[in-house]
Amino acid sequence: MTISNHITLGDIHRMPVGQIAALPADQLAMLKDAADQQLTQAKTVADWLDGAISLKYADRAAEFRHGAGKDTGTIRFEDDGVTVIAELAKRIDWDQAKLTQIAENIASSGEDPAEFIDTKLTVSERKYTALPESWRKGFEPARTVRTGKPKYRFDLNGGAA
Repeated sequence: MTISNHITLGDIHRMPVGQIAALPADQLAMLKDAADQQLTQAKTVADWLDGAISLKYADRAAEFRHGAGKDTGTIRFEDDGVTVIAELAKRIDWDQAKLTQIAENIASSGEDPAEFIDTKLTVSERKYTALPESWRKGFEPARTVRTGKPKYRFDLNGGAA
C-alpha cells in the first residue's frame, strides 16, 4: 500500500499557514490549481442556481415591488412557508456630456454647480431627489436608471439563509 505525501485541499484547512508556505512549489502549484478549479466550478453552479431562482421568482418579485410602488429595492413574500427576500439594486448612470452642459448652465446663472454635481460629473441620488421638480426635469436627459443583478435570500424557520 502506497501512502501519498501530497497534501490535498481537504488537508489545507487543518494546517497552519506557515506549514502550507513551506510546501514544495510543485505542491503549492497543484493545490492552487485545484482550488481555482473548484472555485470556478462553484461559481458556475452558483450562477446556474441564481438563474433558476431568478426564473422562479422574478415575475412574482416584480409584482410585489410594483404593488409596493417600487421599481427597485427589497421586498419580501412567502412561498410554501419560506420567506423570499428579493433585492434589486438601483444603478444610476449619468451622461457626462449632458452633465457638462448642465454644469455650464448652472454656472452661467450664477450658481455653483458643485452644490449639485460631483467633480467626476455624477449626481448623487440623494442630491438629485432633493432638487426642486423644475430643476430635476433639466437633469433627466443626462440620467439613466439601471438595475443591478437580482438577489434572493430565504428565511427558513426564522433564520435568514
